[in-house]
Amino acid sequence: MILPEFIRVTEHGLYCAVGAFYLDPKLPVKVAVISHAHGDHACPGNDTLYCTPATESIMKLRLRKNAGRDFRLFDFHQPFYINKVKITFISAGHILGSAQILMEYEGMRYLYTGDLKMQEDPTCEPLESVQADVLITETTFANPEVIHPDPVEEIKKLNASNHNVLLGSYALGKSQRLIHLISAYCPQRSVLLHHSMLGITKIYEDYGFNPGDYQPYNRKLMKFPDKGFVYIVPPLTFNCYFRAKGVLRAFASGWKKLQASNDLELYISDHADWNDILKYIQEVNPAEIWTLHGDGEHLRKHFLGVLPVKILM
Repeated sequence: MILPEFIRVTEHGLYCAVGAFYLDPKLPVKVAVISHAHGDHACPGNDTLYCTPATESIMKLRLRKNAGRDFRLFDFHQPFYINKVKITFISAGHILGSAQILMEYEGMRYLYTGDLKMQEDPTCEPLESVQADVLITETTFANPEVIHPDPVEEIKKLNASNHNVLLGSYALGKSQRLIHLISAYCPQRSVLLHHSMLGITKIYEDYGFNPGDYQPYNRKLMKFPDKGFVYIVPPLTFNCYFRAKGVLRAFASGWKKLQASNDLELYISDHADWNDILKYIQEVNPAEIWTLHGDGEHLRKHFLGVLPVKILM
């Protein structure tokens, strides 16, 4: 029997009472199970953390001494127990080391997606689906109006000219994916990488996911116009360079609001869009859907009378 309160929302985040642990807590806790190393899922200061080895490496790079006290590392498909709950990490395809968290208790399977991506991405482990009784899914782009274009066709927009490009990107996951896409589909261009992204990219390489050709940012190179340089920078740097001259401005994201006022729209997302979420639900074949990290109302309406959808947050 599915337990309606198997996961509940607290001020610290998602809490599993029968296992006495939190999923991606917002505030430091005694026991945390971390899906991946993005800041909105991996807060600093937890006592005991369960995660994949790559997630630990990235957290320790970004958070240093505040990453957490005691890391317990498990590979994909390597089950472990926290109290009476059996847990298995399943690849989420979002970024390097990102995991869905499969929890089994009293014959029921609860699958927490964290963030997931179905699109092909050679810079991280691909999404894997498993069946579960309850799918606890992100709904970042769970809207019928949001259909992400082919990322290959999006990156090929850079082939329309040789203008240097200031390309905004998140440092973890997105920038490594962009290096690969540019290397593979825009071979005439050269990637310059912001210094804040070098350490994370080195971790990707250490885990066998070499994104492609790049070099650290060189200010002298960017002064030469029309050389085909693409300077990948984090959001803060991108916003500070709003008066940059002699470059095309673009920001790689699935969010429409981040495309405004740029010279080029580049819709490349590391989250599932509406069609992919529906496809994934079909693969998991749950008896119930619980939603979070976005607006679950569209899913609730879509499955009304067919499948129970509970909006957690």
